[in-house]
Amino acid sequence: MPQDPDITQLLEQAANGNESALTSLLPVVYDEMRRLAHRQLQGERRDHTLNTTALVHEAYLKLVKLERIRWQNRAQFFALAAQAMRRVLVDYAVKRKALKRGGGQAHVSLEDATVLSEQQAESILALNEALERLKAISERQHQVVEYRFFAGLSIEETADMLDISIATVKRDWAVARAWLNRELQHEPVLLNPE
Repeated sequence: MPQDPDITQLLEQAANGNESALTSLLPVVYDEMRRLAHRQLQGERRDHTLNTTALVHEAYLKLVKLERIRWQNRAQFFALAAQAMRRVLVDYAVKRKALKRGGGQAHVSLEDATVLSEQQAESILALNEALERLKAISERQHQVVEYRFFAGLSIEETADMLDISIATVKRDWAVARAWLNRELQHEPVLLNPE
């Protein structure tokens, strides 16, 4: 991802308390967020209601509600955007699983009830649980997976975000990928060896 001075400038303005900077940011980052959302939704049913646009908007709303964040740069923004998208997908999967079990019998719209198939919800939850276990073992490897897999950052950008060497990112990425693939060997969501 090349550095975009407009994004960095808007993020700096937002960090300095300029709330309108975050509003101005959406049109600038929208295409890249759609690419991230599309990547996160790969393998999902084509007809479910949580489409790329909905995921972008849900994630962006989560991002603008972050109050104690010190915005730094484009890479950090997109890494946090990818994390927000993952949280949205996990929330939908949890909701889907609760609906399947009767989940308190609360009123749920048809749109929310048909978001994910049972298998997709299980896969998302399994990936999330595996990532949480990885985080307990190695916070840095967890962050490398978040930046590389979910945010689509390059090895160099990940190294820059974490302030570690490129060799360390490569090693952490390989180890974390192998560990997660072993943990998820019975799930359809596997991390590709890039």
